[in-house]
Amino acid sequence: MATAAIATSDTSQKAGFWIRVVAYLIDAVLLYIVQYILGLILQDAGGIVSLVVQIAYFVYFWSGQGGGQTVGMRVFGLRVIRTDGSALTITQAAIRWVGLLVSFLCLAIGVIWVAFDANKQGWHDKIASTYVLKK
Repeated sequence: MATAAIATSDTSQKAGFWIRVVAYLIDAVLLYIVQYILGLILQDAGGIVSLVVQIAYFVYFWSGQGGGQTVGMRVFGLRVIRTDGSALTITQAAIRWVGLLVSFLCLAIGVIWVAFDANKQGWHDKIASTYVLKK
């Protein structure tokens, strides 16, 4: 655990804004395809099902059960961890997702914050006490 704490204190190991944006776009395209197919199949309930799929996707993959990496994050070797170096629980990952929602709803200022923060944390990272690291 001490090595994880050392790695998280080095800002060169933390993933910056643009690489995280591109990783998120990969996830968004993947989710759009899944949601489009579900919308065709479930027509009336497609919107609710799409939201549930999105929440489940991010919460599972950000948590320790999903390895702390979404598909987009895996492409770039990124991983989300707690600030103490441990993996996220399902609950902590859900809190991070709610924080991401808040970050986007505030004109995406909470997401853009990553570009200017010394620890490369967006509001959602600060809310959930997480870092996104480059492997």
